[in-house]
Amino acid sequence: MHVLWFPDWPLRAALGAPPPHPPTALVHGNTVVACTASAREQGVRIGQRRRLAQGRAPALRMMPHDPAVDERAFVPVLRLIEQHVPGVHLLRPGLAGLRSRGVSRYHGGEAEAASALLAVLGEAGYPEVRIGVADGAFTAELAARTAAGTEGAPAWVVVPPGGSRDFLAPLPLPVLGDEALTGLLHRLGISTLGGFAALDAVMVRDRLGEQGARLHALAGGADSRPLSSRPPDPELSRTVEFDTPLAQSDQIAFAVRQTADAVLLGLADASLVCTEVRIDLTDDDGGVFSRPWLHPTCFDASELVDRVRWQLETLIERTPVAEIDAARSFRGIVSVRIAPLSVDDAARHQPGLFGSGTDERLHHAVSRVQTLLGHRGVVTATVSGGRMLTDRQVLTPWGERPVLERDPALPWPGRLPGPLPAEVFTPAHPVTVTASDGQSVAVDGRGELSDPPALLEGSEIVAWAGPWPLHERRWDGERAKAGHRFQLVDARQRAWLVFCSEGRWWAEGRYR
Repeated sequence: MHVLWFPDWPLRAALGAPPPHPPTALVHGNTVVACTASAREQGVRIGQRRRLAQGRAPALRMMPHDPAVDERAFVPVLRLIEQHVPGVHLLRPGLAGLRSRGVSRYHGGEAEAASALLAVLGEAGYPEVRIGVADGAFTAELAARTAAGTEGAPAWVVVPPGGSRDFLAPLPLPVLGDEALTGLLHRLGISTLGGFAALDAVMVRDRLGEQGARLHALAGGADSRPLSSRPPDPELSRTVEFDTPLAQSDQIAFAVRQTADAVLLGLADASLVCTEVRIDLTDDDGGVFSRPWLHPTCFDASELVDRVRWQLETLIERTPVAEIDAARSFRGIVSVRIAPLSVDDAARHQPGLFGSGTDERLHHAVSRVQTLLGHRGVVTATVSGGRMLTDRQVLTPWGERPVLERDPALPWPGRLPGPLPAEVFTPAHPVTVTASDGQSVAVDGRGELSDPPALLEGSEIVAWAGPWPLHERRWDGERAKAGHRFQLVDARQRAWLVFCSEGRWWAEGRYR
C-alpha cells in the first residue's frame, strides 16, 4: 500500500500556509504536542512543558491545539487525492493510505505512482508530502518518514514485498508509540524493533498481553489492519449565479433564500446541522470576498440570509463612497456561494421533550435583536490579557468565537486584579482630580502624592486607595505608557478607577 505523510500537519492546518514556518508550537494541557522544524532547531520538542519550550526559544509562538481544525483542513486534501486515485483511506489527519495495486498498474510501477502523486500534490501547494510503499500501513508510514525528499534523493521509499521485517529491524523502539513497553524492553537490553521481533510470540503474549502481542507483530512486519475506503463526503455547499450583476443588498439577500434552503436540505439529508459557514461573494470584476461565520448553536435559513446581508454591508463600508448610491448599492455581485465549514450531528440539536429551555429562548431573542440592529449591534465581552482595561476588554459579535490576541493566562505585571469595573470607558475619559485647595494632585516618580485627592470633577472624594505604578512598552518611544492607578469613591458612593500620567488624570472605568 501507499501511505502519504504530510509532515507537521497540525501546524500546516493551524497556520494555513505551507512550510517553512516561523518557530511555532501547538500546546494542549500546557504541553507541546506539535512544533515546526524551525522550533525544533532551537531545541523545542514534543512533550515539553510550555515554560521549558519558551526557555529554549524565547521568540516561540504558542497556539492552542484543536484536533477539529486538523480534520477540517485535511478534508480538501483527501478530495484532491480522490480525484486521481479512488478509495483513499484516512488514517489520521496528515496521513492517508491507498491500495497500491490499481494506482501502480496505471502508472507502471509503485515508484512511478508515488512520483505522479507527488507531482499532483506539489502543484496543489503541498510540496512537503512524503510517500512510503510497503505491505502494511505501519511499515509504509515509517518508510514515508524516512524519505529524504532532498535534491538528488526521492521523496518516497519503496519497501520490496516481503521486506518489511528487514526494513523495520534497525529502527528504535519508540516508533511503536508505547513508552511503558519501550522502557521495559530497554531494561531487558532490547533497543530495536528487530530485537523485539526476535522474541517468542507466545512468551510475549503471556507476559505483555494482547497489546504487547499486537506491537510484537508490528515489529515483525505483520500489519493485519484492513484498509477500508473513505466514504465520499456529501457536497454540502451551494452556489447561486445571477444572469446580471446585482448591486443592491436587499436584492441579493432575497435571491439567496432558496440557496440557503438548499444548503439546509442537503445537511438534513445527511442528518447534520451547520455551526460554521463560509460565504463567498464574487463581483463582476472577478474579485471574491470571503468570510467565515460562526453560530452559537446551528444555522437556519433566515440566519444564513442575515449573514449574507451583513457581509454585503461590510463590503459597502469598504467600497469608495463615489461607487455607492442612495439605495445602498455597490459594484455588481454575480454569484454567492454558501459552504458549511463545521457540521454537527443533528440529534444533538433537537429540542427537549418538554420544549426548548431558557438558553434557546435567549438565543432567539438576542438573534432577533441582532437582525434588527446588524451584525455588530449585539456583542459579548471577553477578558483578554493586558494591563489597561481597554486592552483587556474584547467585544465580539453575538455568535462568533472570541479571538484573543493577548493570552489572559500570562502574568501581565501591573494588571488590575478582580473584580474588574463593570463599565469600561473606551477611550478613557479625561477627568480632574484636585486637592482640597483646588490644586491638581500630582504623583512623582517615587509614588509620592503632592496632596491627598479631595475632589473628582468637583464631587467630594470620601475614600481612595493607591497609587499603584504601571509601566509598559518602555522600549517603544511612541507607545510607552507610565503612570499610577487609583481607586476613588465619590460622595454619591460611585467607585472609579482612574489613571494619572504626566500630570493628567483619566477615568478608565466605573464600578457598579
